[in-house]
Amino acid sequence: MNFDPAIFWQALTSQQFRDGALIAIALTVAAQLTAVVIGLVLALMRASGNRVLGAASWTYVWIFRAIPTLVQLLFVWNALPQLIPALREDWFSPFLAAWVALSMNEGAYMAEIVRSGLLAIDDGQQLAARALGMTPRSVFRRVILPQVMRVIIPPTANEFITMLKITSLASAISLQELLTYTQQSISITFRFAEYYAAAAIYYLVIVSVFMVFQAWLERRFLWTSQRGDAGGLATALRGKGAR
Repeated sequence: MNFDPAIFWQALTSQQFRDGALIAIALTVAAQLTAVVIGLVLALMRASGNRVLGAASWTYVWIFRAIPTLVQLLFVWNALPQLIPALREDWFSPFLAAWVALSMNEGAYMAEIVRSGLLAIDDGQQLAARALGMTPRSVFRRVILPQVMRVIIPPTANEFITMLKITSLASAISLQELLTYTQQSISITFRFAEYYAAAAIYYLVIVSVFMVFQAWLERRFLWTSQRGDAGGLATALRGKGAR
């Protein structure tokens, strides 16, 4: 059976594939943003020096890195409604279940990425900022966080790309994303090459667009960092107040 360009083009331009791609993008963005917040909280807990918080953070990372993502998806979709009756209602959709599972899973990896960013910042900068009269919150927001962002952008971008591909696992819980539509079309036509090629093009385009955005973001934070280095810490913190 030869490759049929007409079937490939039909799949590539179909409304179902576009809808599936949009769902995959929406799930990726929502889960990754949530995971960044979870990872930041866990990393700060680990760095707080409090043994209880540190142990809780380590346990979370250990559990969610050890259990396969697919198992977590199936647990949230199938097992949680048995444990929590409220989740048996119609509002608990496959998209919501996938968002919860992927966010919690990715949060464990982001915790380690953010923690590595925090460890890359010299303690002397915090001491210098405190000596200028800044509050701990201001030190974190104006001195630590911008530098952490610059360090974690590349690994976070890699995690985003991985997340985009992992969303295909959500087909196991009936989420109508790109791979689900691909498999449904193949089950009807048995045209594997054309439909998988169309899906591959969608993933390639989405990842390429994000890589351009990543490059822009890295240049922006690099420029900010160089500007801060040129002016010195005292200049960067001028007019600090005690906010």
